[in-house]
Amino acid sequence: MSLLLDERRKVAESLLRIKAIQLAPEDPFTWASGLRSPIYCDNRMALSHPAVRTYIRQQLCSVVESLHGKPDMIAGVATGGIAWGAYVAHELGLPFCYVRGEAKGHGKGNRVEGDLGKARNVVVIEDLISTGKSSLSAVDALREMGLQVKGMVAIFTYGFDVAAQNFKAADCPLETLSDYGTLISEAANLDYLTEAQAGALIKWREDAAAWSRQFTGEVASDGVAG
Repeated sequence: MSLLLDERRKVAESLLRIKAIQLAPEDPFTWASGLRSPIYCDNRMALSHPAVRTYIRQQLCSVVESLHGKPDMIAGVATGGIAWGAYVAHELGLPFCYVRGEAKGHGKGNRVEGDLGKARNVVVIEDLISTGKSSLSAVDALREMGLQVKGMVAIFTYGFDVAAQNFKAADCPLETLSDYGTLISEAANLDYLTEAQAGALIKWREDAAAWSRQFTGEVASDGVAG
């Protein structure tokens, strides 16, 4: 069962309030791809705020249990999903592992870190979804270890169409605690944005690469970061 709208709004409000999500349509941020973005999301900021951290942990646990029951294991995606995944695993009394962005260059050369034991299935915890490429790479790594991935639960998604397509193609159900549309609506309601600024954020969401070109000219060919 997905989170109710009020809960999605509360997650968005919490992230805005602690500045885990910052909005700057007139002076956009630069992503690794070269894309200019009017939004910057760093959900690790929530780890420094006990009340927000607790609420997000509770919501992640609720979604995992309602959608996937009690899996054998929880996995976190490095780096942003590690702490949240560990919190969820602790709360649910489950084993935990995490997935590196790439295999370790020394020692055992592991990409999946942790004792998988007799685990047969896993739910993956992520902090942020853009295109989903890096998150789904972690899913592939877990599957290569023989685990069934029941799904992924993340804190926030930009809601790019390419992400939905990627998750569908990977046959990996995705649920998030909040999303871009809810965020913009909540930011406007709380006077974080003017009507014009909200319009700029909506235009970015419709075509991020085209919006970015007004600041930079050409950007990365795929338009968004992984």
